Amino acid sequence: MHYDPVKNVFASVIRKFPLLRILFYKLLDLMFLRSWYVRRELKRIRKLFGNQKIKILDAGTGYGQYAYFMAKNLLPCEIKAVDVKEDWINDCRDFFSQQKIDNVSFDVEDLTKINYENEFDLIVCVDVMEHIPDDLQVFLNFYKALKQNGFLLINTPSIFGGSDVHDDEDESFIGEHARVGYSEEELEEKLHPIGFTTYQSKYTYGFWGDKAWRLGIKYPMMLLNLSKLFFVVLPFYYLITFPFTLIMMYLDYKSKNIIGSGINFIAKKV
Repeated sequence: MHYDPVKNVFASVIRKFPLLRILFYKLLDLMFLRSWYVRRELKRIRKLFGNQKIKILDAGTGYGQYAYFMAKNLLPCEIKAVDVKEDWINDCRDFFSQQKIDNVSFDVEDLTKINYENEFDLIVCVDVMEHIPDDLQVFLNFYKALKQNGFLLINTPSIFGGSDVHDDEDESFIGEHARVGYSEEELEEKLHPIGFTTYQSKYTYGFWGDKAWRLGIKYPMMLLNLSKLFFVVLPFYYLITFPFTLIMMYLDYKSKNIIGSGINFIAKKV
């Protein structure tokens, strides 16, 4: 299954209505368990810098929802948000300008080709690395771009059921993925030789989170891939299922998962 056609439908709608984009951001924060984990860790990392103004690279900003969150909740900060999709970047730039959010700038950039040096205190890369075949080059670019003692937050599917792959013969549920995901060990094997150390590693989407993802995200996306007419049915579907999804997400968020289909990994440049 491919996410991009469905994501492009949402992008085309929120492009026209700025207030709808804000509501869309709030829905993403509520509906996607990864956002719960990412926002929690971002706040914790921000506290480590005290009152110092920090510079952040939002590496693969997508709809711009994390740039929006950070611009309002990680102050004082300056954010550079980049993505390979020019139309999405233009949409974000227009929206942030309309909202008079002046601590975020947007550019079209390929993470395998970025060339920053000792510029950022924090790099945020949410559900991006699984799409990039040449991940080692990106990690090298991230290391170069970070200041000393800077942090890299990676959120991605894991090898333990990430992309809904559970056996060797399974194919990724997401057609755009270059890999099914990462384990903690694989991230360390790739990041430590570059010069990173592990600051924190947590598996997400454990038993309860995986069930919540299926009920709240996977099954609706499968229906929308069959026909866009299912957009009409979605409100009724979520009216019935979302209370159960929310409870399962909360249970996962409060759990210490031994393994899970997602991983939230924080590395530090030393």
